[in-house]
Amino acid sequence: MSKKPLILVTNDDGISAPGIRTLIEVMKDLGDVVVVAPDSPQSGMGHAITINSTLHLERVVIDSGKQPEYSCSGTPADCVKLAVNEILDRRPDLCVSGINHGSNSSINVIYSGTMSAALEAGIEGIPAIGFSLLNYNYNADFKASKPFVKQIVKNVLKNGLPKDVVLNVNIPNLKRSQIKGVKICRQARANWEEEFDKRKTPQGKDYYWLTGKFVNLDKGEDTDEWALENGYVSVVPVQFDLTAHHCIQQLNTWNFND
Repeated sequence: MSKKPLILVTNDDGISAPGIRTLIEVMKDLGDVVVVAPDSPQSGMGHAITINSTLHLERVVIDSGKQPEYSCSGTPADCVKLAVNEILDRRPDLCVSGINHGSNSSINVIYSGTMSAALEAGIEGIPAIGFSLLNYNYNADFKASKPFVKQIVKNVLKNGLPKDVVLNVNIPNLKRSQIKGVKICRQARANWEEEFDKRKTPQGKDYYWLTGKFVNLDKGEDTDEWALENGYVSVVPVQFDLTAHHCIQQLNTWNFND
């Protein structure tokens, strides 16, 4: 049996996307790699899972690498569930998701398929990291991301992560020489101001395109948005316990008996 760490690699842009191919390349230097990723783009799927239709897995060869790779018809969260329960013969030492084509900073973590895969691994008790590059182009250059991805993964393999915590890593779209380093951050208070572009089909039926702009309401210098705007890789520890613990005491003062 190999003494190398077993690393599960997944994403939401699809198994052939350049971002995941870069991530696989970096991970092969650090452990034994198994890839389970969607067969088509699943961006914005959040933590969706497939319950009303069947799931399909296919063993594939993308770049003639020796690592086992599986293409899945489901969501990023489905990929992790299938990997853990049906494919792997031992528990992964780490799950890495990405490298996403585009930002998953601040509120985007809620919608992100990349981060949902990492969170699903975290729910399974597996240390996990989601990686994203602030470039939405399919042919984005991931070269500058590689040393930072490698260093962050090496730290997690060495030190582990706190229970029920995963890392959300975003990388600015800059040359390697322009990136100032890594900052541990909190998630910025920011949101999307959505607009819907309403149109009509030739048959006269209404349809909509979701548009809008991203608004950062947070002026703090300890946030992921600040770090990225100032040339740093942002690392945000994320938990999947959504309880607003600070609110429990206040709600217990309410009268529910009238």
